[in-house]
Amino acid sequence: MARKKLKNISEIRRFFHRNETPIYFISATNFNLLGLDEWVRHFKYISYIDCYDGRHPNVLVPTDKEHVEFQSIEDINNFLLQHKDVIDSINSRGGKPKFVFLMFDEETERLAKELDAEVWFPKAKLRNRVDNKIETVRIGDKAGVPSVPNVLSEIKNWDHLCKVAAKAKLGDDLVLQSAFGDSGHTTFFIQSAKDFHRHEHDIVGQGEIKVMKRISCRGSAIEACSTKNGTIVGPLMTELVGFKELTPYRGGWCGNEIFPTAFSPALRRKARKMTFKFGEQLRKEGYRGYFELDFLVEEKSDNLYLGELNPRITGASSMTNHAAFAHADAPLFLFHLLEFSGQPFNLDVEELNKRWADPDMIDSWSQMVIKHTEDSVDILTDAPETGIYKLLEDGSVVYDRFDYHRRAVESENEAFFLRILKPGDYRYEGADLGILVTRGRTMTKGFKLTQRSRQWIDGIKSAFAATPISQSTAGPVLSEPAFKLL
Repeated sequence: MARKKLKNISEIRRFFHRNETPIYFISATNFNLLGLDEWVRHFKYISYIDCYDGRHPNVLVPTDKEHVEFQSIEDINNFLLQHKDVIDSINSRGGKPKFVFLMFDEETERLAKELDAEVWFPKAKLRNRVDNKIETVRIGDKAGVPSVPNVLSEIKNWDHLCKVAAKAKLGDDLVLQSAFGDSGHTTFFIQSAKDFHRHEHDIVGQGEIKVMKRISCRGSAIEACSTKNGTIVGPLMTELVGFKELTPYRGGWCGNEIFPTAFSPALRRKARKMTFKFGEQLRKEGYRGYFELDFLVEEKSDNLYLGELNPRITGASSMTNHAAFAHADAPLFLFHLLEFSGQPFNLDVEELNKRWADPDMIDSWSQMVIKHTEDSVDILTDAPETGIYKLLEDGSVVYDRFDYHRRAVESENEAFFLRILKPGDYRYEGADLGILVTRGRTMTKGFKLTQRSRQWIDGIKSAFAATPISQSTAGPVLSEPAFKLL
């Protein structure tokens, strides 16, 4: 019997409200798709880290977590898919399970097949290809979406870099990026031979490198979903990048803001148009579903350049999927699930994108990803729990009540904190402590942290306590989560 074609948002919402298919988001935490279980019946989270101390009704965290060293989120997910607690829980619910991930590889796909499950994302091989920063430039060129003036080349040494940059007329103030990396780990700012030699082992012998002219810019992010009806585009967000209070990584992403007047109407229109064109080109490349683009806004000219592609959900996804338009219509990720569900649908994407471009569809929220920024190693003895916190008049921060949703935040003097590290965990430079979500802005018009933001950061960080240890004592444990969890 043919399935009825869904023709509008109301029918799509009803379809997921009545969903009978078990769907799982499997990752280190449930942060990226926080709250999606309220939109999709039978949607569950399988996590490695228990951010909620067992109090989230739809989060499963296995008990016994003995394992070999993790080197990536893919390793965490592959561990989870082989864990008895996870397998037993999936089997007990019956049906043919569907899996979505932040990160996965071909081993993940193999393990999913053993569980008779489907991965509702494009194949890992394809994702890996388009995730390559070098390939992103080429896809953007085909789509008519320009990158910062650049040249793609292998780099042999400092003299060779100078020749490559000179030939491309990029000047002598450069930014280099290798094909893969995140949160600023593989972005290098090069003005001199000294700068180059500091990062030489990450540049030479790494294949093609993206060599860019350095521009004075501010970061932005936009998420979208490529479907058979066209590319659906979310709102343009500002990015928090490289704040030393939040991250030890220069150029490292550490949060987002979403608010109606973040950029001029003309710039927002341009970003949405470029994202749509890039999404349509991705479809031609064989990719469909959710993706995110980073754009660089040149401050002097307001030129907009493609920064990078993330062919997945990202750290900004919780912002996109809780924006005002998501509550008025549906979260963007719902259209990703719809695309992979096999359910026929016919949407007027042009009309939907036009509606979502309305500033009234955007409210004002911010998130800050708080990392340990000191060059030290210790083991936590105390950590602030997940929930709602208050900022008092004297600038101090106090815990108010437990909750697992940001909607419980009532004013700009409240915030939702999602704890990542807990007592007993190792804390080291770059470790994710947690995510703080607030109403309103965290940056000034000049894109500096506000005093209120600094008070929030100081207040949350001061709630952590630890016993110092030597790095040699910590040993290989440090390599376990020393990669981006979000």
